[in-house]
Amino acid sequence: MHHFRHVIAPALAFLISASLLSALTPPEGFTALFNGSDLSGWHGDNPHETAKAKDRAQSLAKQQAEFLEHWSIQDGALYNAGHGPYATTDKDYGDFELMLEYKTVAEADSGIYLRGNPQVQIWDHTKAGGKWKYGADKGSGGLWNNARGAAGKDPLVCADRPFGEWNQVHIRMLGCRVWVRLNEQLVVDGVHMRNYWSKGRTPIPATGPIHLQTHGGSIHWRNIFIREIGPDEANQLLSERDTEGFESICNGKDFTGWQGNLDQYEIIDGAIACLKGGNIYTTRTYSDFVLKLEFKVPPAGNNGLAIRYPGHGNPAYSGMCELQVLDNSAEKYADLDPRQYHGSVYGKAAAQRGYLRAVNQWNYQVVRVQGSSIQVELNGTVIVDADLASITEFMSSKFNSNIPQGGYLGFAGHGRGIAFRNLWVREL
Repeated sequence: MHHFRHVIAPALAFLISASLLSALTPPEGFTALFNGSDLSGWHGDNPHETAKAKDRAQSLAKQQAEFLEHWSIQDGALYNAGHGPYATTDKDYGDFELMLEYKTVAEADSGIYLRGNPQVQIWDHTKAGGKWKYGADKGSGGLWNNARGAAGKDPLVCADRPFGEWNQVHIRMLGCRVWVRLNEQLVVDGVHMRNYWSKGRTPIPATGPIHLQTHGGSIHWRNIFIREIGPDEANQLLSERDTEGFESICNGKDFTGWQGNLDQYEIIDGAIACLKGGNIYTTRTYSDFVLKLEFKVPPAGNNGLAIRYPGHGNPAYSGMCELQVLDNSAEKYADLDPRQYHGSVYGKAAAQRGYLRAVNQWNYQVVRVQGSSIQVELNGTVIVDADLASITEFMSSKFNSNIPQGGYLGFAGHGRGIAFRNLWVREL
Protein backbone atom coordinates (compact mmCIF):
# COMPACT_ATOMS: atom_id res chain seq x y z
CA MET A 1 0.00 0.00 0.00
CA HIS A 2 1.44 3.35 -1.02
CA HIS A 3 1.10 6.33 1.28
CA PHE A 4 0.86 9.82 -0.15
CA ARG A 5 4.09 11.67 0.16
CA HIS A 6 4.83 15.33 -0.39
CA VAL A 7 8.32 15.72 -1.89
CA ILE A 8 8.84 19.30 -0.73
CA ALA A 9 7.51 18.77 2.79
CA PRO A 10 7.37 15.02 3.59
CA ALA A 11 5.95 15.71 7.06
CA LEU A 12 2.60 16.64 5.48
CA ALA A 13 2.60 13.23 3.75
CA PHE A 14 -1.14 13.18 3.06
CA LEU A 15 -1.63 12.97 6.81
CA ILE A 16 -3.05 16.41 7.46
CA SER A 17 -4.31 16.62 11.03
CA ALA A 18 -7.57 18.21 12.08
CA SER A 19 -5.68 21.03 13.75
CA LEU A 20 -4.00 21.97 10.46
CA LEU A 21 -7.36 22.11 8.74
CA SER A 22 -9.12 24.10 11.44
CA ALA A 23 -8.06 27.48 10.08
CA LEU A 24 -8.42 29.09 6.66
CA THR A 25 -4.64 29.48 6.41
CA PRO A 26 -3.49 26.91 3.86
CA PRO A 27 -0.58 24.57 4.65
CA GLU A 28 2.79 25.42 3.12
CA GLY A 29 2.74 25.24 -0.67
CA PHE A 30 -1.07 25.26 -0.89
CA THR A 31 -3.43 28.07 -1.87
CA ALA A 32 -7.01 28.57 -0.72
CA LEU A 33 -9.64 27.97 -3.40
CA PHE A 34 -12.35 29.39 -1.14
CA ASN A 35 -11.79 32.57 0.89
CA GLY A 36 -14.52 31.89 3.46
CA SER A 37 -16.46 35.06 2.71
CA ASP A 38 -17.68 35.08 -0.92
CA LEU A 39 -17.75 33.08 -4.17
CA SER A 40 -14.63 34.61 -5.71
CA GLY A 41 -12.83 32.14 -7.96
CA TRP A 42 -15.94 30.03 -8.51
CA HIS A 43 -18.80 29.87 -11.00
CA GLY A 44 -21.76 27.60 -11.61
CA ASP A 45 -21.56 24.71 -14.07
CA ASN A 46 -23.47 21.45 -14.11
CA PRO A 47 -21.37 19.73 -16.80
CA HIS A 48 -24.16 17.22 -17.50
CA GLU A 49 -26.36 20.12 -18.59
CA THR A 50 -23.59 22.03 -20.32
CA ALA A 51 -22.52 18.96 -22.32
CA LYS A 52 -26.03 18.58 -23.76
CA ALA A 53 -26.60 22.28 -24.46
CA LYS A 54 -26.79 23.44 -28.07
CA ASP A 55 -25.21 26.74 -27.01
CA ARG A 56 -22.60 26.19 -24.28
CA ALA A 57 -22.08 29.90 -23.53
CA GLN A 58 -25.82 30.46 -23.21
CA SER A 59 -26.17 27.48 -20.88
CA LEU A 60 -23.35 28.70 -18.65
CA ALA A 61 -24.77 32.23 -18.54
CA LYS A 62 -28.15 30.86 -17.40
CA GLN A 63 -26.50 28.76 -14.71
CA GLN A 64 -24.75 31.75 -13.10
CA ALA A 65 -28.01 33.19 -11.76
CA GLU A 66 -28.95 29.75 -10.41
CA PHE A 67 -25.49 29.40 -8.87
CA LEU A 68 -25.89 32.62 -6.88
CA GLU A 69 -29.39 31.57 -5.85
CA HIS A 70 -28.39 28.16 -4.47
CA TRP A 71 -24.88 28.67 -3.09
CA SER A 72 -24.15 30.80 -0.03
CA ILE A 73 -21.69 31.29 2.82
CA GLN A 74 -22.64 29.96 6.27
CA ASP A 75 -20.23 30.41 9.17
CA GLY A 76 -17.26 30.62 6.81
CA ALA A 77 -18.29 27.50 4.87
CA LEU A 78 -19.60 27.10 1.33
CA TYR A 79 -23.19 25.85 1.58
CA ASN A 80 -25.67 24.29 -0.82
CA ALA A 81 -29.06 22.79 0.02
CA GLY A 82 -28.85 20.21 -2.78
CA HIS A 83 -29.95 22.16 -5.82
CA GLY A 84 -28.55 24.22 -8.69
CA PRO A 85 -25.36 23.96 -10.76
CA TYR A 86 -22.13 22.71 -9.25
CA ALA A 87 -19.57 25.05 -7.72
CA THR A 88 -16.78 25.10 -10.31
CA THR A 89 -13.29 26.56 -10.12
CA ASP A 90 -12.61 29.38 -12.56
CA LYS A 91 -9.15 27.90 -13.09
CA ASP A 92 -8.26 24.57 -14.70
CA TYR A 93 -5.76 22.22 -13.03
CA GLY A 94 -3.41 19.48 -14.23
CA ASP A 95 -1.50 17.52 -11.58
CA PHE A 96 -2.42 18.59 -8.06
CA GLU A 97 -3.10 17.86 -4.40
CA LEU A 98 -6.51 18.95 -3.15
CA MET A 99 -7.57 19.11 0.48
CA LEU A 100 -11.01 20.00 1.77
CA GLU A 101 -13.56 19.27 4.46
CA TYR A 102 -17.25 18.54 3.98
CA LYS A 103 -20.24 17.96 6.25
CA THR A 104 -23.43 16.44 4.89
CA VAL A 105 -26.76 14.91 5.97
CA ALA A 106 -28.67 11.62 5.79
CA GLU A 107 -29.70 10.49 2.27
CA ALA A 108 -27.36 13.04 0.66
CA ASP A 109 -25.42 12.21 -2.49
CA SER A 110 -22.59 14.38 -3.76
CA GLY A 111 -19.08 14.24 -5.15
CA ILE A 112 -15.90 15.99 -6.22
CA TYR A 113 -15.26 16.15 -9.98
CA LEU A 114 -11.57 16.10 -10.95
CA ARG A 115 -10.63 17.91 -14.18
CA GLY A 116 -14.34 18.11 -14.93
CA ASN A 117 -14.74 14.35 -14.58
CA PRO A 118 -17.02 12.52 -12.11
CA GLN A 119 -16.17 11.69 -9.42
CA VAL A 120 -14.84 11.12 -5.93
CA GLN A 121 -18.08 9.88 -4.37
CA ILE A 122 -19.69 11.39 -1.25
CA TRP A 123 -22.90 9.82 0.06
CA ASP A 124 -24.93 8.35 2.89
CA HIS A 125 -23.19 5.05 3.66
CA THR A 126 -25.84 3.82 6.11
CA LYS A 127 -28.45 1.19 5.23
CA ALA A 128 -31.16 3.76 5.94
CA GLY A 129 -29.77 5.85 3.07
CA GLY A 130 -31.20 3.29 0.66
CA LYS A 131 -28.20 3.02 -1.67
CA TRP A 132 -26.44 -0.12 -0.52
CA LYS A 133 -27.43 -1.76 -3.82
CA TYR A 134 -25.24 0.84 -5.54
CA GLY A 135 -22.30 0.27 -3.18
CA ALA A 136 -22.93 2.96 -0.58
CA ASP A 137 -22.19 0.42 2.19
CA LYS A 138 -18.51 0.60 1.08
CA GLY A 139 -18.38 4.27 2.11
CA SER A 140 -17.36 7.52 0.44
CA GLY A 141 -14.18 8.46 -1.40
CA GLY A 142 -14.27 5.91 -4.23
CA LEU A 143 -14.10 6.69 -7.95
CA TRP A 144 -17.72 5.76 -8.44
CA ASN A 145 -17.77 6.18 -12.22
CA ASN A 146 -14.98 3.68 -12.78
CA ALA A 147 -16.27 0.54 -14.49
CA ARG A 148 -17.99 -2.10 -12.38
CA GLY A 149 -15.35 -4.28 -10.75
CA ALA A 150 -12.50 -1.91 -11.69
CA ALA A 151 -9.92 -0.78 -9.14
CA GLY A 152 -10.91 2.36 -7.26
CA LYS A 153 -14.66 2.12 -7.83
CA ASP A 154 -15.15 0.91 -4.26
CA PRO A 155 -13.10 2.52 -1.50
CA LEU A 156 -10.56 0.29 0.26
CA VAL A 157 -12.18 0.96 3.64
CA CYS A 158 -15.29 2.73 4.90
CA ALA A 159 -13.93 5.86 6.57
CA ASP A 160 -17.04 8.13 6.77
CA ARG A 161 -17.72 10.03 9.97
CA PRO A 162 -21.25 10.33 11.44
CA PHE A 163 -23.58 12.96 9.95
CA GLY A 164 -23.01 16.40 11.41
CA GLU A 165 -19.25 15.86 11.71
CA TRP A 166 -16.68 17.26 9.29
CA ASN A 167 -14.94 14.78 6.98
CA GLN A 168 -11.44 15.46 5.66
CA VAL A 169 -10.61 14.61 2.06
CA HIS A 170 -7.11 14.63 0.61
CA ILE A 171 -6.77 13.89 -3.11
CA ARG A 172 -3.71 13.62 -5.31
CA MET A 173 -4.04 13.43 -9.11
CA LEU A 174 -1.10 12.68 -11.42
CA GLY A 175 -2.14 12.14 -15.02
CA CYS A 176 -5.21 9.92 -14.74
CA ARG A 177 -3.93 8.27 -11.54
CA VAL A 178 -5.78 9.24 -8.37
CA TRP A 179 -5.10 8.71 -4.67
CA VAL A 180 -7.76 9.57 -2.06
CA ARG A 181 -7.53 9.75 1.71
CA LEU A 182 -10.75 10.13 3.67
CA ASN A 183 -10.33 11.04 7.33
CA GLU A 184 -6.65 10.04 7.14
CA GLN A 185 -7.42 6.57 5.76
CA LEU A 186 -6.32 5.55 2.26
CA VAL A 187 -9.43 4.68 0.25
CA VAL A 188 -8.09 4.92 -3.36
CA ASP A 189 -4.50 3.96 -4.11
CA GLY A 190 -3.13 5.46 -7.34
CA VAL A 191 -5.61 3.90 -9.75
CA HIS A 192 -6.61 5.18 -13.17
CA MET A 193 -9.74 7.32 -13.16
CA ARG A 194 -12.03 6.51 -16.06
CA ASN A 195 -13.18 9.26 -18.39
CA TYR A 196 -16.94 9.26 -17.78
CA TRP A 197 -17.62 11.47 -20.78
CA SER A 198 -16.15 9.04 -23.31
CA LYS A 199 -17.03 5.82 -21.44
CA GLY A 200 -13.30 5.22 -21.08
CA ARG A 201 -12.50 5.32 -24.81
CA THR A 202 -10.22 8.33 -24.32
CA PRO A 203 -8.39 9.39 -21.15
CA ILE A 204 -9.35 12.29 -18.89
CA PRO A 205 -8.04 15.61 -20.32
CA ALA A 206 -4.66 16.75 -19.05
CA THR A 207 -6.26 19.82 -17.42
CA GLY A 208 -9.73 20.78 -16.26
CA PRO A 209 -11.77 22.38 -13.46
CA ILE A 210 -12.79 21.02 -10.09
CA HIS A 211 -16.53 20.78 -9.46
CA LEU A 212 -18.22 20.41 -6.07
CA GLN A 213 -21.37 18.50 -6.93
CA THR A 214 -24.76 19.22 -5.40
CA HIS A 215 -27.12 16.32 -5.78
CA GLY A 216 -30.18 16.09 -3.58
CA GLY A 217 -28.96 16.84 -0.07
CA SER A 218 -27.49 19.75 1.83
CA ILE A 219 -23.72 19.92 2.15
CA HIS A 220 -21.16 22.30 3.65
CA TRP A 221 -17.60 22.66 2.30
CA ARG A 222 -14.69 24.46 3.97
CA ASN A 223 -10.88 24.67 4.07
CA ILE A 224 -10.55 24.01 0.34
CA PHE A 225 -6.84 24.09 -0.46
CA ILE A 226 -4.91 23.11 -3.58
CA ARG A 227 -1.26 22.66 -4.50
CA GLU A 228 -0.22 22.30 -8.14
CA ILE A 229 2.41 19.62 -8.75
CA GLY A 230 5.20 20.40 -11.22
CA PRO A 231 6.66 17.96 -13.75
CA ASP A 232 9.78 16.96 -11.80
CA GLU A 233 7.86 16.16 -8.64
CA ALA A 234 5.15 14.34 -10.61
CA ASN A 235 7.79 12.18 -12.32
CA GLN A 236 9.36 11.33 -8.97
CA LEU A 237 6.04 10.44 -7.34
CA LEU A 238 4.98 8.30 -10.31
CA SER A 239 8.31 6.49 -10.43
CA GLU A 240 8.06 5.64 -6.71
CA ARG A 241 4.72 3.89 -7.19
CA ASP A 242 6.13 0.58 -8.38
CA THR A 243 9.79 -0.32 -7.84
CA GLU A 244 9.87 -4.00 -6.88
CA GLY A 245 11.76 -6.30 -9.25
CA PHE A 246 13.17 -3.58 -11.52
CA GLU A 247 16.82 -3.53 -12.63
CA SER A 248 18.69 -0.54 -14.03
CA ILE A 249 19.88 -0.90 -17.64
CA CYS A 250 21.97 2.29 -17.76
CA ASN A 251 24.58 3.21 -15.17
CA GLY A 252 24.55 6.90 -16.17
CA LYS A 253 28.35 6.91 -16.68
CA ASP A 254 29.12 4.85 -19.79
CA PHE A 255 27.62 2.42 -22.31
CA THR A 256 28.23 -0.77 -20.35
CA GLY A 257 25.51 -3.21 -21.43
CA TRP A 258 24.84 -1.40 -24.71
CA GLN A 259 25.87 -1.92 -28.34
CA GLY A 260 25.21 -0.48 -31.80
CA ASN A 261 25.95 3.05 -33.07
CA LEU A 262 27.38 4.16 -29.73
CA ASP A 263 29.38 6.95 -31.41
CA GLN A 264 26.05 8.64 -32.24
CA TYR A 265 25.12 8.97 -28.56
CA GLU A 266 26.74 10.36 -25.43
CA ILE A 267 26.17 10.33 -21.67
CA ILE A 268 25.31 13.80 -20.33
CA ASP A 269 24.44 14.30 -16.64
CA GLY A 270 23.54 10.64 -16.28
CA ALA A 271 21.32 10.56 -19.38
CA ILE A 272 21.77 8.93 -22.80
CA ALA A 273 21.55 11.74 -25.35
CA CYS A 274 21.31 11.29 -29.11
CA LEU A 275 23.91 13.26 -31.09
CA LYS A 276 22.84 12.47 -34.63
CA GLY A 277 20.89 9.28 -35.18
CA GLY A 278 21.48 5.57 -35.45
CA ASN A 279 20.35 2.64 -33.31
CA ILE A 280 21.72 1.57 -29.96
CA TYR A 281 20.39 -1.37 -28.02
CA THR A 282 21.03 -3.56 -25.01
CA THR A 283 23.41 -6.53 -25.07
CA ARG A 284 20.67 -8.56 -23.35
CA THR A 285 17.46 -9.64 -25.01
CA TYR A 286 14.00 -9.28 -23.51
CA SER A 287 10.70 -11.00 -24.17
CA ASP A 288 7.88 -9.80 -21.86
CA PHE A 289 8.82 -6.84 -19.69
CA VAL A 290 7.93 -3.50 -18.15
CA LEU A 291 10.21 -0.56 -18.99
CA LYS A 292 10.23 2.63 -16.92
CA LEU A 293 12.12 5.66 -18.16
CA GLU A 294 12.27 9.44 -18.30
CA PHE A 295 12.85 11.31 -21.55
CA LYS A 296 13.23 14.90 -22.67
CA VAL A 297 12.33 16.14 -26.15
CA PRO A 298 13.79 19.31 -27.70
CA PRO A 299 11.79 21.29 -30.28
CA ALA A 300 11.13 19.02 -33.30
CA GLY A 301 12.90 16.12 -31.54
CA ASN A 302 12.41 12.63 -33.02
CA ASN A 303 13.51 9.24 -31.71
CA GLY A 304 11.96 5.89 -30.87
CA LEU A 305 12.01 2.92 -28.53
CA ALA A 306 13.08 -0.24 -30.35
CA ILE A 307 11.04 -3.16 -28.99
CA ARG A 308 12.23 -6.79 -29.49
CA TYR A 309 14.78 -5.57 -32.03
CA PRO A 310 16.84 -8.28 -33.82
CA GLY A 311 19.96 -6.09 -33.99
CA HIS A 312 19.77 -5.30 -37.69
CA GLY A 313 17.60 -3.25 -40.03
CA ASN A 314 15.10 -0.55 -39.16
CA PRO A 315 13.49 -1.27 -35.75
CA ALA A 316 10.09 -0.09 -37.01
CA TYR A 317 10.03 -2.92 -39.56
CA SER A 318 12.50 -5.61 -38.46
CA GLY A 319 11.57 -5.90 -34.78
CA MET A 320 8.25 -6.10 -32.99
CA CYS A 321 7.85 -2.33 -33.37
CA GLU A 322 9.21 1.13 -32.74
CA LEU A 323 7.39 3.23 -30.14
CA GLN A 324 7.56 6.83 -31.32
CA VAL A 325 9.29 9.51 -29.22
CA LEU A 326 8.41 12.85 -30.79
CA ASP A 327 7.72 16.53 -30.21
CA ASN A 328 3.99 16.47 -31.07
CA SER A 329 3.84 20.28 -30.94
CA ALA A 330 6.35 20.92 -33.75
CA GLU A 331 4.89 22.67 -36.78
CA LYS A 332 6.85 20.40 -39.14
CA TYR A 333 4.92 17.42 -37.73
CA ALA A 334 1.47 19.00 -37.93
CA ASP A 335 0.20 16.73 -40.73
CA LEU A 336 1.58 13.33 -39.77
CA ASP A 337 -0.37 10.10 -39.87
CA PRO A 338 -1.95 9.63 -36.40
CA ARG A 339 0.26 6.52 -35.98
CA GLN A 340 3.39 8.70 -36.06
CA TYR A 341 2.79 10.86 -32.97
CA HIS A 342 4.45 10.35 -29.60
CA GLY A 343 3.86 6.99 -27.96
CA SER A 344 2.32 5.45 -31.06
CA VAL A 345 3.27 1.97 -32.19
CA TYR A 346 4.88 3.54 -35.24
CA GLY A 347 2.82 2.91 -38.36
CA LYS A 348 0.49 0.48 -36.57
CA ALA A 349 -1.44 1.93 -33.60
CA ALA A 350 -2.09 5.60 -32.81
CA ALA A 351 -1.51 7.05 -29.35
CA GLN A 352 -3.77 9.51 -27.57
CA ARG A 353 -2.34 13.02 -27.80
CA GLY A 354 -2.31 15.93 -25.35
CA TYR A 355 -0.33 14.34 -22.50
CA LEU A 356 3.29 15.24 -23.35
CA ARG A 357 4.94 17.86 -21.19
CA ALA A 358 6.33 21.02 -22.78
CA VAL A 359 9.51 20.71 -24.85
CA ASN A 360 12.71 20.36 -22.79
CA GLN A 361 10.80 19.11 -19.73
CA TRP A 362 11.35 15.56 -18.50
CA ASN A 363 8.49 13.12 -19.09
CA TYR A 364 7.89 9.83 -17.26
CA GLN A 365 6.80 6.81 -19.28
CA VAL A 366 6.00 3.16 -18.53
CA VAL A 367 5.90 0.61 -21.35
CA ARG A 368 4.43 -2.86 -20.78
CA VAL A 369 5.11 -5.52 -23.42
CA GLN A 370 3.43 -8.89 -22.97
CA GLY A 371 2.91 -11.36 -25.77
CA SER A 372 1.55 -9.36 -28.69
CA SER A 373 0.19 -6.56 -26.47
CA ILE A 374 1.75 -3.18 -25.73
CA GLN A 375 0.59 -0.57 -23.22
CA VAL A 376 2.17 2.88 -22.96
CA GLU A 377 1.50 5.10 -19.94
CA LEU A 378 2.77 8.68 -20.30
CA ASN A 379 2.96 10.93 -17.22
CA GLY A 380 0.29 8.84 -15.48
CA THR A 381 -2.09 8.51 -18.45
CA VAL A 382 -2.44 5.42 -20.66
CA ILE A 383 -2.05 6.63 -24.25
CA VAL A 384 -1.73 3.25 -26.02
CA ASP A 385 -3.25 -0.12 -25.18
CA ALA A 386 -3.00 -2.29 -28.27
CA ASP A 387 -2.80 -5.94 -29.28
CA LEU A 388 -0.56 -5.92 -32.34
CA ALA A 389 -1.83 -9.36 -33.38
CA SER A 390 -5.22 -7.80 -34.08
CA ILE A 391 -3.89 -5.05 -36.37
CA THR A 392 -4.27 -5.68 -40.11
CA GLU A 393 -4.00 -2.13 -41.53
CA PHE A 394 -0.57 -0.53 -41.52
CA MET A 395 0.69 2.89 -42.53
CA SER A 396 2.61 1.38 -45.47
CA SER A 397 3.56 -1.93 -47.04
CA LYS A 398 6.92 -1.80 -45.23
CA PHE A 399 5.20 -2.91 -42.04
CA ASN A 400 4.18 -6.48 -41.34
CA SER A 401 2.34 -8.48 -38.70
CA ASN A 402 5.47 -10.33 -37.56
CA ILE A 403 5.67 -10.43 -33.74
CA PRO A 404 9.01 -11.85 -32.56
CA GLN A 405 8.95 -13.47 -29.13
CA GLY A 406 12.05 -11.65 -27.96
CA GLY A 407 14.80 -9.24 -28.93
CA TYR A 408 16.92 -6.31 -27.87
CA LEU A 409 15.62 -3.11 -26.30
CA GLY A 410 16.97 0.20 -27.53
CA PHE A 411 16.68 3.59 -29.17
CA ALA A 412 16.13 4.45 -32.84
CA GLY A 413 17.57 7.92 -33.32
CA HIS A 414 16.35 10.33 -35.98
CA GLY A 415 18.27 13.48 -35.12
CA ARG A 416 19.89 15.35 -32.30
CA GLY A 417 18.78 16.19 -28.80
CA ILE A 418 16.37 13.64 -27.29
CA ALA A 419 17.69 12.32 -23.97
CA PHE A 420 16.76 9.30 -21.83
CA ARG A 421 17.49 8.60 -18.17
CA ASN A 422 16.43 6.44 -15.20
CA LEU A 423 15.98 3.36 -17.38
CA TRP A 424 14.59 0.41 -15.41
CA VAL A 425 13.32 -2.96 -16.64
CA ARG A 426 11.35 -5.70 -14.91
CA GLU A 427 11.02 -8.97 -16.79
CA LEU A 428 7.58 -10.56 -16.63
